[in-house]
Amino acid sequence: MKQSLKVLKGVWKLVVLFFLIILTFSYAMFQGGFVSWFLFYSFLPFALYGLFLVFYPFQRIEAVRSLSKHEFNAGEQLKVSIELERSNQFPLFFLVVEDCIDEKINQFGMVNKSKTLMFPGFQKRLSYEYVLESLPRGEHIIPAIRLKTGDPLGLIEKEIVVKTEARFVVYPSYEELIYKPFENHYDQGMTASRERVQRDTSMAIGIREYQPGDRFSWINWKATAKRNDIMTKEFEQRQSHDVYIMMDCSPHRSFEAIVSFSASIMRAILRKGAQVGFLTSSADRAAFPIRGGETQQQQLFYHLAKVRDESAVSFDRVLETEKFLAQQNFNLMLVTGELTKALIEKAGYFSSRKGIVTIFLIKGKNDSSTELELALKSESTARGIRVVMIHDGNFSEAFSEVRKA
Repeated sequence: MKQSLKVLKGVWKLVVLFFLIILTFSYAMFQGGFVSWFLFYSFLPFALYGLFLVFYPFQRIEAVRSLSKHEFNAGEQLKVSIELERSNQFPLFFLVVEDCIDEKINQFGMVNKSKTLMFPGFQKRLSYEYVLESLPRGEHIIPAIRLKTGDPLGLIEKEIVVKTEARFVVYPSYEELIYKPFENHYDQGMTASRERVQRDTSMAIGIREYQPGDRFSWINWKATAKRNDIMTKEFEQRQSHDVYIMMDCSPHRSFEAIVSFSASIMRAILRKGAQVGFLTSSADRAAFPIRGGETQQQQLFYHLAKVRDESAVSFDRVLETEKFLAQQNFNLMLVTGELTKALIEKAGYFSSRKGIVTIFLIKGKNDSSTELELALKSESTARGIRVVMIHDGNFSEAFSEVRKA
């Protein structure tokens, strides 16, 4: 329907142009005199330009877009270059170039930066650059470039959309943290271990498939040759330093801070040498098994780049459905923006099974703790659950309290 109206509008403007040509010519013929003919000949160049523009192959313009890079962290800037090449030197009075950036970037008021007005004249090759500041987190697609031109009188307009897709990923921002693994002493509470995560390599208890982060010396060459696949020795761990993180995806004004803190803490854990698993329940449930290495970090960061606060149920309900967590031997960390009694009760179920449970409560930069939150924190301590309140921009506070303890 819209395409039909667009064609009808173009035909109507062409009819109007012919009508004006006939009208000015008729006025000059019947009126005579210098003024009437001057009016006709003055209008004639604009009219002829409009007629030629109707038949100009505007769709033959080629457009190429190039990005400075394709992976960013939130808050960085993107430099975009656009190059246009025309098939001939037909003079164009003006040319509007607009890069069709996605809606999420548009929400940050950057649409005007991707749009410009050019005056090509007889030039066949044109170029344009623009910069997008403070990129928002997400996987973004720029599908096409919109080009628009017309005649000086505004009677004839031409518009095309050149399909040239470009994708780039904006990972969440993160802070450098020093991770201190928790040790659970049931008579003294939780303390922080200063040792790097280690496995007892003196006793192999089995073999398994190779995983990124495994050492070269762990490879079992006999099993590798037999199975035609890289197999590594499975060692008995001195103590489980594996960490499983659950992130709250309920709609919350601090959701971006929650994502940034989750990225910061998982990166710190992996750099410490421990392994980490991750689970979110937004519009869809996404669970990542406990692994280590650079590949695991890349997968988790890519997921965090796309995750949205679209959970249909509260965080405590999500925790309640993940019964498998109670059967595993790892430290459980919950990252949320809201501390509730129901969440503490559900977390207490895991803590009662001799698991280490830590709840990180993410708050705004200037937000202070409420009386209810302080009361719930005291209740959680009685249940053996540690609650750490973190303010946006001060993620280093995550383990400062532990070190003081």
